[in-house]
Amino acid sequence: MVRINDVTSYTHIDGVGVIVLNSPPVNALSAAVRDGIHAGVRQAIADAHASAIVLRCDGNTFIAGADIREFGKPPAGVGLGEVQRALEESPKPVVAAMHGTALGGGLEVALVCHWRIAVPSAKLGLPEVGIGLLPGAGGTQRLPRIVGPEVALELMTSGAQVEAADALRIGLIDELAPEDDLQGAAVALAKRVVAEKRPLRKLRDQNDKVEAARGNPELVAAFRKANAKKFRGFAAPEKIVQCVEAAVNLPFDEGLKLERKLFVELMQGEQSAAQRHYFFASRQAWKVPGLKKDAAIVPVQTVGVIGAGTMGAGIAMNFLNVGIPVHIVETRQEALDRGLATIRTNYGNTAKKGRLEVGAIEERMALVTGSLELQDLSGCELVIEAVFEDMEVKKHLFGRLDRVAKAGAILASNTSALDLNQIASATARPESVIGLHFFSPANVMKLLEIVRGDQTSDSVIATSMQLARKIGKVAVLVGVCPGFVGNRILGQRQREANQLIFEGATPWAVDRVLYDFGFPMGPFAMSDLAGLDLGWNKDKSTGATLREVLCEMGRRGQKTGAGFYDYDGQRTAQPSQLVEGVIRDFARKKGIAPRQVSDDEILERCIYPMINEGAKILQEGVAVRASDIDVVWINGYGWPVYRGGPMHYGERIGLPKVLSGMREFEARHGPQFKPAKLLEELVASGRKFSDLSPLARTPAFQA
Repeated sequence: MVRINDVTSYTHIDGVGVIVLNSPPVNALSAAVRDGIHAGVRQAIADAHASAIVLRCDGNTFIAGADIREFGKPPAGVGLGEVQRALEESPKPVVAAMHGTALGGGLEVALVCHWRIAVPSAKLGLPEVGIGLLPGAGGTQRLPRIVGPEVALELMTSGAQVEAADALRIGLIDELAPEDDLQGAAVALAKRVVAEKRPLRKLRDQNDKVEAARGNPELVAAFRKANAKKFRGFAAPEKIVQCVEAAVNLPFDEGLKLERKLFVELMQGEQSAAQRHYFFASRQAWKVPGLKKDAAIVPVQTVGVIGAGTMGAGIAMNFLNVGIPVHIVETRQEALDRGLATIRTNYGNTAKKGRLEVGAIEERMALVTGSLELQDLSGCELVIEAVFEDMEVKKHLFGRLDRVAKAGAILASNTSALDLNQIASATARPESVIGLHFFSPANVMKLLEIVRGDQTSDSVIATSMQLARKIGKVAVLVGVCPGFVGNRILGQRQREANQLIFEGATPWAVDRVLYDFGFPMGPFAMSDLAGLDLGWNKDKSTGATLREVLCEMGRRGQKTGAGFYDYDGQRTAQPSQLVEGVIRDFARKKGIAPRQVSDDEILERCIYPMINEGAKILQEGVAVRASDIDVVWINGYGWPVYRGGPMHYGERIGLPKVLSGMREFEARHGPQFKPAKLLEELVASGRKFSDLSPLARTPAFQA
């Protein structure tokens, strides 16, 4: 074996030169890896005893992609294009031997090799779209030539990973290797290629599949139309489509030039910067500063859920999905039966969509039991309450639960806004109490706000974070305050949206501006979808608010065919002149004279207070880091990932601009716009949210 550099070695096996990369943890295409491949190819070509070359990796994976840490830094080492040319132009056949994942630049390296082999567990893909980029090392030009434009479009715009068996089926790889002998199988393939005198296959020269699509421009047009809603607002998917069009219609080198041009545009653009920010933020959120590294993990073998409503049923499904038995407790048998039926129906709907085997429904349903007795939760290691959002109800329940649950059990509340410390005070073990704020529908939404009380133990926090990962959630640790992080910031946006319509903006104008910003829907369309009567009590309604008046009129949202909007039989929304009149009446009673409200004002009035509230949350230590707030809003509230979250967006447009806007709004509209002290301090010192150090602890509840 010859050592080429710190991460690369070269060895000779039975007439084949084998280049081996070993750059933990994922063999990313760092400068050292690129240098190693380039030198290794030269060594193999010069090796008179080697008639072919195999490129493989040690460790858990093949090359898993570019080294994202090098983005934006001065170039170092041999460029990836030069590495690819060395492989592609090698006079000796090159076989890429893949295991683990071959993603992004890793797959693009494999695509310039003449043959590809993978173990059955390997996964391949070009996921650059997830960070706002396109495959920039020839992937957009080579992939359509090997799998066809239609499959290439799907793979690159979705970023999906293909399992090895499917990769073989679509022609992305040439052979499957035994799971335990990739190197042996790769060497054998290389020897066969030589023995059979197979030509050196260069994908750049294979045009049959793209030529077949050349006379069918409807193919790309249909793809654009079918995915218009999915791609809305994103820049990268459209540029990927343009690159595939180039692969179909242009010579390879011209297509490569367009790919490079569009890649640079994306790389230098705001969207990719935002998506790369989120890429790192979503990983940072799992890291809890100050948490004891040896904190004991509670072995959760059974979960108890109190409440079988929509939320309770959804929470239960998360654990059933990973094989953890759940016992649900309700106060009435009909409510329990309805909850269990909801779980079965949800699984049935998933099976109808082809995302779950029919047999798996019974397997999961066999894990759930139910009763009307709290005592039946005595054997659970984790109990989650999902009952009515009322402090006295929850304190009474936790007092009872404290007497029932076994020692060491975690007692969790699904509260979305209440003081967890007060809830914990109803028990004799506040260190065991934590908030697990699931978002509705709980079996679908990715976000889980994990709320740490003043006395919550490190063991309970560590266990909750680990469980969140196991059930497939994106977890963010937050402190105690009204509304925690997500709903507290949401309150700022909702307040201004409602105030703006009294000042002269229409609900549909507000919704349009926020929709165009990138949200899935605006606040008034969302209210109609959720139901205006959510939390409304007919007997206690006084008509003092716009929502109460609309509910009293029977306008309770989509389900009644009317809310803020009018709806037809297909629930298509139309602006309501009647609602406009109701709003004008309210404004008149409030003494507000209607005026023209610009789109810019709508956006700034809705977004700047959110950023400001995030600054207050950081100032109070309720969030560990600014990027955690971004993770909450992207995963729980539909903030467009290509804008990076409210705190990243604030930095992008400039904190001085946000501060100036808040001061102007404060002068015009009142103290609700008072800038956060932290925002003022950061602007004065020329710093950003991302310059702040993560907080190890969060303070007590602040009313």
